Amino acid sequence: MKAKEHPFYEKLSYVLISLLIIIYGLYLLKDLLIPLAFGGLLAILLLPICSKLERWKFPRWLAITVAIILSIGVLFLVSYLVYVQIADLEEVLPQLNEKAAEYYRSITYYISDTFNIRRSVQKKEGEKLLTEWVKNNGDIFTNMLSVTTNFLSNMAIVPLYVFLLLLYRDFMRVFFYKIFNSVSHHRVDVVLRKIKDVVINYLVGLIMVIGVIGALNTTGLWILKIDHAIFFGFFAAVLVLIPYIGIAIGALLPIAFALITKDSYWSAVGVAAVFFVVQFLEGNFITPYIVGSKVSINSMAAIISLIIFGSLWGVSGLILALPITAIIKVIFDSVEGLKPFGFLIGDADHLDVKHHQEKRG
Repeated sequence: MKAKEHPFYEKLSYVLISLLIIIYGLYLLKDLLIPLAFGGLLAILLLPICSKLERWKFPRWLAITVAIILSIGVLFLVSYLVYVQIADLEEVLPQLNEKAAEYYRSITYYISDTFNIRRSVQKKEGEKLLTEWVKNNGDIFTNMLSVTTNFLSNMAIVPLYVFLLLLYRDFMRVFFYKIFNSVSHHRVDVVLRKIKDVVINYLVGLIMVIGVIGALNTTGLWILKIDHAIFFGFFAAVLVLIPYIGIAIGALLPIAFALITKDSYWSAVGVAAVFFVVQFLEGNFITPYIVGSKVSINSMAAIISLIIFGSLWGVSGLILALPITAIIKVIFDSVEGLKPFGFLIGDADHLDVKHHQEKRG
C-alpha cells in the first residue's frame, strides 16, 4: 500500500514547528549544552593523543588522564604568560593616569572656551550624570558578574565531560549503531570519522590562524614601537575565535593604549592601520587558506549561524557556531533527504552554477 503523500504546506509546518522546538530547547538547556559542546570538541581534539597512548599500552583511563593533564598544563602556561604581561602593564599606570587627566583638562578647557561653560559647572554636571548612569545601569555590572560566574562554573565541568566522552567512546558508537539500525555500521563509522576529521581540522587550523595573526599583529606593533606588543598582538589574535569581528574588538585596547602613551595621534592611527590590514588578510587569505579548505561553509550560512548561536548562547555561542555548523553539514551531506540543506550551507565559492544549470538543461 502506497504511503500517503503529505502536501508541501504540511511538511513546511512540521519543519518550522520542529525548528522552533529545537531552538527553544537549545536556549532552555544552554547551561547543560554549552559545557557539553566544549567538552565534545575538546574530546575529539584529544582523541589522537589518547589513541596514541593506548597503542603504547596505556590503560584507557590513564591515557585520557594524561591527555587532559597535558591540555590543562598548556592552558595554565598560557594563562601565566598572560598574567605576566598584564602585571607589566602596572608600570605604565601612573603614565595612564597622567595622560587621562591631561585629556580631561583639554576637553574641559575646550568646552569652556567654545560654549562658555565654567569648568566647575562641567565637573558638577559630569558627576551628576555619572551618578545617574551608575544608578540606572547598575544591573549591567551585576548581570556581567553573574554571567561570568555562571560561565566559569559551567566550564569547570568540561574536563569531566571530556574524560567521560573519551572513556565511553566505544559505547557511544554502539549507541549510534542502534539509533541508525537501518544503516550499515560501516556507513555510520564513515560519518563519525568525517565529523572527527572536520572538528580536528577546524580546531588545529584555528590554532594555526591564531599563531599567524598573533605574529603579524606583534610585528606591526613592534615596528610602531608600541610597548607590550606581544600581549596586544596575541590578545587580538585569540579573539579570532569570534569570527569576523574578533580582531576589530581586539584592536580597541592597543589603539587606546597608543593614544594614552604616545605623544602623537599618528601612533594610534598606525595601530588601527596594522589591525585593519591583518583583518583583511585574515578574512581573505589566512583563514580561508588554513581553515576554509577543511570547513566548507559559505559566508551567509556562517553569519546566520553566528547570529542564531550568539543570540542563544552569547559569547560561547559565537565560539561554537562554526564547528557545530560544520558538524551539521557533515550530517546533512550523509542523509539522503537532508542533502539539499547540506548543499545550501556549503561553500558556494567553488560551485560551478553554470555547469549545474547546463547539466539540468
